[in-house]
Amino acid sequence: MKSPILCDLDGVVWLMHQPISGSVEAIARLRAAGHRVLFVTNNSSATLAKQEAALAKIGIPATNDVCTSAGAAALLLAPGERVLVAGGPGIIEAIESVGAVVVARTDDAIDDRDFANRAVQIDTVMVGYHNTFDYRGLTRAAAPILGGARLIGTNDDPTYPTPMGLIPGGGSILAAIAKAGGVRPIIAGKPFAPMGQLVRQRLAVDDLSVAWMAGDRDSTDGAFARLVGAKFALMLSGVSESPDERTVAPDGVFDNLAGLADLVLGA
Repeated sequence: MKSPILCDLDGVVWLMHQPISGSVEAIARLRAAGHRVLFVTNNSSATLAKQEAALAKIGIPATNDVCTSAGAAALLLAPGERVLVAGGPGIIEAIESVGAVVVARTDDAIDDRDFANRAVQIDTVMVGYHNTFDYRGLTRAAAPILGGARLIGTNDDPTYPTPMGLIPGGGSILAAIAKAGGVRPIIAGKPFAPMGQLVRQRLAVDDLSVAWMAGDRDSTDGAFARLVGAKFALMLSGVSESPDERTVAPDGVFDNLAGLADLVLGA
């Protein structure tokens, strides 16, 4: 098997859906040479179809080639489990795909009494990035946790890269809810085990020692590479830490995906 390429999206392929120089061409070259490219993202807000469509729009076909932290989080649910969602449509899609039940969203446009009536017997609160988060959402998410529900975070990324700079990420929202609920969350996305399980399922392989994980954060992408036994290609195109702050030594450092493609293809 030729080495699979596990590829982060934000800060590696694009910034806010604007392609990073060389990324589209690099992915095409790798695929043409027979390498499977699987996009492994901690983004949980968009549905799979929307993620795939956004990639197709910039010239990257991606049907069945996207693994999201929402999909990883859904692996932690049982059929019939009742879930309160503090997040976007991607989380709802993932929950329903495994037969669990979305009882409500924290930003549902209903008054608090109606919300309380709907949000009874919540088993789990699932949290991901959403830009409608506010104090009411925090209150609604914390209440069932204080009553015994467990807390699952799709990821704990503190920030999210955009062309204008960093903005608070899903991990910042998760931290507020965890603090209010007085619990430590279960986290599903990179660099945690549920995402490793999802990637192995998608590739239908257990041994990822020949794979590369291309990412811009050593704390997530690098740690995930070590978790699954892959090599870590650090991309300087996103929010990579300074050399003094890195906690995982990369197996290669590249300005963008083109550099990794050159190495893998022997160019």
